[in-house]
Amino acid sequence: MTIPHLPDPQSDPQLAPLLALLAARAVPGRRFLLGLVGAPGAGKSTVAERLVQSLPGRAVVVPMDGYHLANSELARLGRAGRKGAPDTFDSAGYVALLARLRQHAAGETVYAPQYRRELEEGVAGAIAVAESVELVITEGNYLLLEQDHWGGVRPLLDAVCYIDIEPDLRRRRLLERHMRFGRDEADARAWIESTDEPNARLIEQGRARADLVLG
Repeated sequence: MTIPHLPDPQSDPQLAPLLALLAARAVPGRRFLLGLVGAPGAGKSTVAERLVQSLPGRAVVVPMDGYHLANSELARLGRAGRKGAPDTFDSAGYVALLARLRQHAAGETVYAPQYRRELEEGVAGAIAVAESVELVITEGNYLLLEQDHWGGVRPLLDAVCYIDIEPDLRRRRLLERHMRFGRDEADARAWIESTDEPNARLIEQGRARADLVLG
């Protein structure tokens, strides 16, 4: 599986550098695992979806967010007020999933969890990755973090692209997202300052380790 017949880069100029990276790194007979990393609100999910649409039936998105710890567990651990921080995920479980996707045993379909914002919980087995899938796109905040189990993510990926946008636009997107899912404006702004922005500063520390920065 070498991701043949990639779309013409001119069909989506913004994705052209990413398509070129895929073409350069593809190895015959090997599934490609691409990581998209960036701060909250940077547009990782949007880029992932555009890439999937350009490769219909051949690519699947497996978000890191499916490995959020359950709200009940966060409450037990006293971390509910920091949901989204590195220690509020099952990072070891996420690494184990990537390892299974890397191996893609013959005839095996790998099932991954999906985070549902309307529930604020992960749903197990919601994403099916068939053996025939050529490109797995995993997107999330901490793909380049080196601490704890997160350090096992990068070696399993063929390439990592850091998504970067203008900070004020990113913060506006976050505000709109939080309000769309039930927070009032004051609560949304407080969450951005207390949780999203500290996480964004941590994520940015890994930017130099990315193979490509897409702005």
